[in-house]
Amino acid sequence: MAVQLKEIKTIKYESPAVEKGYTNQTLALNIADSSVTIKPVDDKMKQTFIGGKGFDLWLMWHAVKGTTKWNDPDNTICIASGPMGGTPGYPGSGKSIVTAISPTTGSVMDSNVGGYFGPYLKFAGFDALEMTGKTTSDMVVLIDGIDQKIQFFESEGLPEDGYALSSVLTEYFDKGKPRNISVVSAGPGAQNTLIGCLNFTWYDSKRKIVRYKQAGRGGIGTVFADKGIKAVVARWDTVSISTNNPADKDALKTVSRLYSREMVELDPKQNEMARLGTTHLVPIMNDFDLLPTNNYRFGSDPRANLIGKDIYQHLFDPGFDGCWLGCTVACAHGVKDFVPFTGPYKGKKVFVDGPEYETIAGCGSNMGIFDPYTILEINFYCDAYGIDTISVGTGIAFVMECFEMGLITEADTGGLLLNFGNRTAALELVHQMGRGEGFGKIVGQGIRRMKKIFAEKYGADAAIMQDIGMESKGLEFSEYMTKESLAQQGGYGLALKGPQHDEAWLIFLDMVHNFMPTFEQKAEALHWFPMFRTWFGLCGLCKLPWNDIVPEDNKDTMEPAKVMKHVEWYAEYFTSVTGRKATPDDLITMSEGVYNFQRIFNLKMGFGRREHDTIPYRAAGPVTNEEYESRKDRYDGLLVEKHGVNIDGKSTAEKVAVLRKIREEQYEKLQTAVYERRGWTPDGIPTVATARRLGIDFPEVLEVLEANGVKQ
Repeated sequence: MAVQLKEIKTIKYESPAVEKGYTNQTLALNIADSSVTIKPVDDKMKQTFIGGKGFDLWLMWHAVKGTTKWNDPDNTICIASGPMGGTPGYPGSGKSIVTAISPTTGSVMDSNVGGYFGPYLKFAGFDALEMTGKTTSDMVVLIDGIDQKIQFFESEGLPEDGYALSSVLTEYFDKGKPRNISVVSAGPGAQNTLIGCLNFTWYDSKRKIVRYKQAGRGGIGTVFADKGIKAVVARWDTVSISTNNPADKDALKTVSRLYSREMVELDPKQNEMARLGTTHLVPIMNDFDLLPTNNYRFGSDPRANLIGKDIYQHLFDPGFDGCWLGCTVACAHGVKDFVPFTGPYKGKKVFVDGPEYETIAGCGSNMGIFDPYTILEINFYCDAYGIDTISVGTGIAFVMECFEMGLITEADTGGLLLNFGNRTAALELVHQMGRGEGFGKIVGQGIRRMKKIFAEKYGADAAIMQDIGMESKGLEFSEYMTKESLAQQGGYGLALKGPQHDEAWLIFLDMVHNFMPTFEQKAEALHWFPMFRTWFGLCGLCKLPWNDIVPEDNKDTMEPAKVMKHVEWYAEYFTSVTGRKATPDDLITMSEGVYNFQRIFNLKMGFGRREHDTIPYRAAGPVTNEEYESRKDRYDGLLVEKHGVNIDGKSTAEKVAVLRKIREEQYEKLQTAVYERRGWTPDGIPTVATARRLGIDFPEVLEVLEANGVKQ
């Protein structure tokens, strides 16, 4: 199609050479007046905040006030990679981390995403990008690292959906080299819901198509669309191991070769992610009763084999698929020539990026849908519309249970029969969200707002919705059953941004490997595990290579949950790129500084206390008699043998109530233990001593602590 872009402003700049993984400057764009500010990055910023999410948070802290709302002009979207981001050959080194004030939580949101944008942004000259202000026109921004210019365009007539838009802009800006382009865009669903995602692209040279990864959580795509940004485009050319100008290239080559070789050798023996992606998780979660089914009521279903690896391995287009150059995990699979049976692409062949495990579980089993093709179609349209598949899946599952319980009726849903398993109704809701119409417009506001609307408008029981509405802090749960895993309950409830697996994915280590059987081990894991995961977000790395593929002798090591051989390699990797000597313990300390800063940032925004670290009871135990009966032997055994409860003559409802009291007390005890281990007050606030120890005792940080009753 003919693209109409009206150039508003062009700013030339001189791109500095990357030095030890850093360009030592960041780029600020004001969308309201098309102004550009280039800011220096000093050694203190690098020492304290490292890069990636750390840089994002530091820039955001200075851009927003404690009263800033998600749709205020001063809400700032920040995107950064990290010092190791953009290294070809070291597995998982192409990540971007995006932050903003979330429409669903009202606080700091971060999202980790693949694609080429973050590395290309850095190589174009900038360690981080911040975008503030709003415009009424559709704005396209080009950050051109080859010609060293930043251009603002007003656009007319561009496609609405993310897939078509990114393809058109790639062709428009590529100058015959599409691999040089990475586009960030949202879509109509991001405009019409509060759960919008961002699509980050890379060009698949083998298939000659634009491919996509999503920064999905917390509605950052909605912020992007609200600002009037149609797309941000980065342009860069050749990448090699020298592009980051590492401090010790030979050491980097050595550790990269070791890690890549291990991935290639062990992945086929373990999870086969280079062939199956994350679909291998479906049968594992189902076998261990951890696959969310019918809004997290149950953890398994005999139909799970219909939506797992055994099916998708035959649907995925064969090939070696990584979302960054040279990543040997290569898990970014997709389905070629899929033909949707609904919506604007009905009857047309499309390429579907995915599905990943989270989408399969959220838009499949959790909605009672066990048809792989329906999951593919929901996956495709969520990406095209720019909405988060996790929030869509968890949100619709909540709606379906409300419908089946009679909390809402057909009259409320606009005639949709939203029973579990109704795939046509689920797809119709997705299309309504994309268009901002009908009952889908309500569903697109997220579970926290739905609970309020259902109670006020339809008279639904607020207490039962609080128990079954799977959100915390305003963010929908990602797709793991946590009833039998206290560690994962804490991982979700204590996560800074809300219940997302990237911060504390302890479910596998706790329930599958049984690496932390004691209460003390669970509490300790809730300290170190989020720190390792945070560190990947500081450096521009993917978490999968760390503990999804492990050394063959890992189970025989002192701390198998930590996969210390890999952690030691990461320390060597950091040292070889930045020249800053790092040990495994240093990685924890780096992360602690940023992690605690983000907790205090939440406090600045009016959150970040114990009261905000709650979870719906379904995350901890059975809400209904039916749920209890589905695990009756297990629950009866726990009450009698572990807790010494006499259950003779007790009804199921009475046993549900007894178990609830016990499990809520366990969760409270865990909160207290984790806060103490992290150096926080009993109310969940970092102490001044902790801030000092971590070097984040800036005057404005101490002011926030003092305003919240934490004094020196």
